[in-house]
Amino acid sequence: MRLRTILIALVFLIATAFASPYLIRAGKWIAAFNKGIQKTAESQKDKGSSPDALTPEEAKKIYLSPGNPSNASENPDNFLLTHSAYALSYNNRKGIANWVAWRLSKTDIGDAERQNDFRPDSRLPGGLMLIDSRDYSSSGYERGHLCPSADRSSSPAINSETFLMTNIAPQLHGLNSGPWEKLERYSRSMARRDANLYIIAGQYGTKGKIDGRIIIPSNFWKVIVVVENGGDISSADSNTRVIAVDMPNENGILARNWRDFTVTVRSIEEKTGYDLLSNLPRKLQDVLETRTDPRSEK
Repeated sequence: MRLRTILIALVFLIATAFASPYLIRAGKWIAAFNKGIQKTAESQKDKGSSPDALTPEEAKKIYLSPGNPSNASENPDNFLLTHSAYALSYNNRKGIANWVAWRLSKTDIGDAERQNDFRPDSRLPGGLMLIDSRDYSSSGYERGHLCPSADRSSSPAINSETFLMTNIAPQLHGLNSGPWEKLERYSRSMARRDANLYIIAGQYGTKGKIDGRIIIPSNFWKVIVVVENGGDISSADSNTRVIAVDMPNENGILARNWRDFTVTVRSIEEKTGYDLLSNLPRKLQDVLETRTDPRSEK
């Protein structure tokens, strides 16, 4: 019995000696893993404390002040969703937003770094399709922002919201880094000069699907109401500048100017079925929606 006890003890000591390096290595890996989780949690905590945070009602009041283009509510393919950064209509069947609306002013432009934390939108209710950043992998399409990251650089938390996948749609590089991005930069230059821009951006048409789930739009459009001197949408009148563009989702337009794609608001309404400036008086809509922006003419 004593000999058996000694043999068991020897086997245990030998096994422990061989296993120790692996146990130490595993312990270090677990410690590093936990440290990474803690660091991520602290980072997300920092992002969450933002003075720019808006309640859903505040976001609707500001971003939808020109109107709710599609009367979005609780329809899964026209689902109204609000964040501090923007309001949007999500289309569950397409896996992308029908449109995104936001206001851009000089206070929205700061020095917060681009967060690049693409992720599913947890604010979508259960039963609606969650899109992950990885769904775009090897598709040939970029994760194109509707509300741009640089339009929301006042804080890390607000910038992070632009990377929710409900604000992302498949764009080819020629569009995303071409006239689409050039108009984004031009918009920020106007905001820095104390204009308030009420912006609605969306898509229509289809060129197929990514991963059998995400519709690839054939066109992207944008409408910008430029209210000078920091006024709100109620300040709009017949002299208010309105920029409307309709751009094809193509690669061959990388070098093109955004002005090449100016259209009337009314033409976008005809393509989409939306009522884009519905909160403005009808007579004013008829003036603003039926003309192209004269300053955009080359």
